[in-house]
Parts: sequence; structure tokens; C-alpha cells
Amino acid sequence: MAGLTRADMLKYHRSSCWICAVFLMLAARVVAQTDASNVLTVADANWTLILDGEWMIKFYAPWCPACQHLHTDWESLGRQSESLGISVGRVDVTQQPGLSGRFLVTTLPTIFHAKDGNFRKYVSSRTIEDIQAYVEQKKWAMVEPVPGWKSPSSLLMSGMANLFRLSVWIRQIHTYLTNTLGIPSWGSYVIFAIITLFMGLMLGLMLVLIADCIWPSRPKHRENKTVVIVKEEVSEEEVEDILTEEKHASDLDNESERVSGDESTEEEGAISDGAAAGSDQPPSEGAAESSVRKRKPQAQNTTEGT
Repeated sequence: MAGLTRADMLKYHRSSCWICAVFLMLAARVVAQTDASNVLTVADANWTLILDGEWMIKFYAPWCPACQHLHTDWESLGRQSESLGISVGRVDVTQQPGLSGRFLVTTLPTIFHAKDGNFRKYVSSRTIEDIQAYVEQKKWAMVEPVPGWKSPSSLLMSGMANLFRLSVWIRQIHTYLTNTLGIPSWGSYVIFAIITLFMGLMLGLMLVLIADCIWPSRPKHRENKTVVIVKEEVSEEEVEDILTEEKHASDLDNESERVSGDESTEEEGAISDGAAAGSDQPPSEGAAESSVRKRKPQAQNTTEGT
């Protein structure tokens, strides 16, 4: 110490002061982290932790006045989480848009109660006393849980989370184009419209290709069908035979008509002779009827012959 100069003493003193200041800062930070460590920050990377055990989760935004008013009570609830037998979490929707879409958060602040993967929305008063009573008295058992299709772990809500992330990403791009590059708002809208049309065309083409791979269309072969037209050529001999047959049929018809006519004339002559022989006695009614009956079938025979 005797060999040290005054400058060395001052240098040593300043170094010790800096070391003490850094140590105090670290100690204060550790105390602050210990005080708030009971409130877990939930993000997309670790949100599956809330599927096990009992949780109270708060969705908030730093700019929300109601969220700021609830901040003190929520930190107090985190300090009492061990005695209540629950875990306390918080989600910043400005930093985690995917979780806000997964839980379909539309108002701020929004509080959810989770019990072994079953989620219930807390709609009572937001005071620390009411929240404690909600957990201690198990008032959450009287509330219907969120249906399965609306559960944060469902496929539909996973798609909703991706949609919310996409909307935030589009908004960031729009802000970059308008504020950083100086493009007017209508120009940004035109760019997004062109990109949307191009993406639609590409997706349509991909769907067509996938459909062709899964359900390939049948090859269309052109069949050369030869049409054969057969013309029936009738020779002169066949024509003469046909005419001869027709003439022979007509001759047969004429002969049958003649035969029937001769038979009818013979019968009429016999009837007239009988009438002349018995002219002294008038013909009876029965004989007249019999003659009429005989003539009718002869007439029928003549018609059949024709």
C-alpha cells in the first residue's frame, strides 16, 4: 500500500465503485425477476404448457388502459399462485398474434381458465378477490368449457392462428412499403392485389397437377371406323322370278274367284229349279230361311277367294 500512488488509489476506488454498482443492479434485477417470476409469459413456443394442470391466463396489450389497470392485481395473483395451487400466465397479443388467433381473442383484456386442457372464458369481475374466489370456490365448474372444435388445440384454431400471423405479416409489409419506401397506400394495395392473383393462379395450377397425378385421365384414341355400305344389286333373273311369282299368285286368285262364281251359279240354278217345280205350293218360311243361310256362306267364300 505504501508503494501505491494516489492515482492508483483513485483508480482502485473507481473500479470498486463500478463493481458495487453492477452487483447492486444485478441483485435488483434478480429480486424483480423473483417477484414477477410466478407470472409466466406464454408464447407460441411454450403455449402447450397450459394444457396440463390448472391455469389462469390473461391476454393483454401494452397500450390497453383496462389491461394496465389489471396489471397490479394480476401480479398479486401470481404471487399467490402457489397457495392457490394454480399457475398464472400472460400473453401479449402484440407480440403473439398466433395465440390471440388460436384463442380467438376479440376483446382486451381477456382471461381464460384452463384445467387439464379444458378452457373456460372468465366473464366475472376482474378484481383480485373475485378471481381468487373463482379459483378457490371452483366456480369455474359451473361454466361450460369451450367446445372441442373451438379448443386452442383443435385443427381449426391452428389454422386461425396461422391466419392471424399472416394478417400481422401483411400489415408489417404494408407499413414498410408506405413508411420506409414512400409508396402511396393505393400502390401498396395494387401490389398486394397482383400478388394475390398470381398466388391464386399458381395454387390452381398445383391443384390441377395434383388431381392429374391422383386421378389420371384416360387417353383418348381416335378410332378409325370404316363404314361399309353394302348395295344390294338385284339381277334381272331375280326380278323376272319375282314378277313370275306375283303373276302366278294373281292367276291363282282369279281361278279361285271363278270356281267360287261357278259354284254359286250352280246352287242358284238348283234353287230356281226347285222353286219352279213346286210353284203350285208357296215356299215355307223355313225353306226361305235355309236358302238365305246357304247364300251367306257362299258370299263369304267369294270374298275369301278374292
